[in-house]
Amino acid sequence: MPRTIFYTATTLNGFLADDSDSLDWLFRVPGGESAETGDTGFADFLANVGVIVEGSTTYEWVVAHERLTEHPEKWQEFYGARPTFVFTTRDLPRVAGADVRFVRGSVDEHWDEIAAAAGHRDVWLVGGGDLVGQFADAGRLDELRVSVAPVTLVSGRPLLPRRIESNRLRLESVDRTGQFARLVYSVAPPA
Repeated sequence: MPRTIFYTATTLNGFLADDSDSLDWLFRVPGGESAETGDTGFADFLANVGVIVEGSTTYEWVVAHERLTEHPEKWQEFYGARPTFVFTTRDLPRVAGADVRFVRGSVDEHWDEIAAAAGHRDVWLVGGGDLVGQFADAGRLDELRVSVAPVTLVSGRPLLPRRIESNRLRLESVDRTGQFARLVYSVAPPA
């Protein structure tokens, strides 16, 4: 059974993106332009990822920001040949040559397909927060890896718009990477 990990960066006050769904705030932090905030362990993490899962807003932002419909080779540079499941209720643009699977419905409806595609490797939940919350609600979230940036926003997209009590979260590690504090929590399924 693969582990499901939400690996992301957040502002100090808990936002993933601003009100325009932009991550520009992140790229202005020294080290923020690097893969997952310059974390030297990110390459090792990515090597153990078999499947990527993201919501439609995250997918749209990545496609637009990286201009992937015009430069599909950039998808392979970062995501590689990993299957990517995008949970959506809308029709979205496809990236040529990318193994993107658009799905509708609940996490449980697609879990077997996601787990089979991951094999013995991890599932990386890229975002957004509400989709990660759906994984947590379904008992399919195993770990949170959050890099906290020295930035605050007035408003935006929350890190995890769910109530998850402390009895489900166990702090596994804390470390520093440049200007970022990285917190790793294991997540227990709901009782």
